[in-house]
Amino acid sequence: MRKSPLGLFAGRVLASKKKKQRWAISTYKRRKLGIDVKSDPLRGAPQGRGIVLEKVGIAAKQPNSGIRKCVRVQLIKNGKTVTAFLPRDGAMNFIDEHDEVTIHGMGATQGGAMGDIPGVKFKVFKVNGTSLHELVIGKKEKPRR
Repeated sequence: MRKSPLGLFAGRVLASKKKKQRWAISTYKRRKLGIDVKSDPLRGAPQGRGIVLEKVGIAAKQPNSGIRKCVRVQLIKNGKTVTAFLPRDGAMNFIDEHDEVTIHGMGATQGGAMGDIPGVKFKVFKVNGTSLHELVIGKKEKPRR
């Protein structure tokens, strides 16, 4: 016994069935309903600005050890709070509370946490409009506000 119709005028039935059954595919459903964008604190944007609330140290996952320097950031666009990683040695010295930072994704697959830092999906790359990298290597000074 066949489930799908055969014959000369079966095209419409097949097309409508396929359309209906695509909603059973989880990746299709997530994409169409925009679930990944809705749950993303940056709402699908590549970068976001925020205010530093506090500096935190996050322990690395096994088998590594060490404390990864991070900051809690409150996003300006929607008030959500996220944790962002501070790359490079000594980057924490250039960031104070209430500084304005710009963050972007860490680059892990499907927007997940990167490497051995649990739950951290973003990293800081600008402080008060100045590149964090240039501050760390000593090319620029942090602007006073």
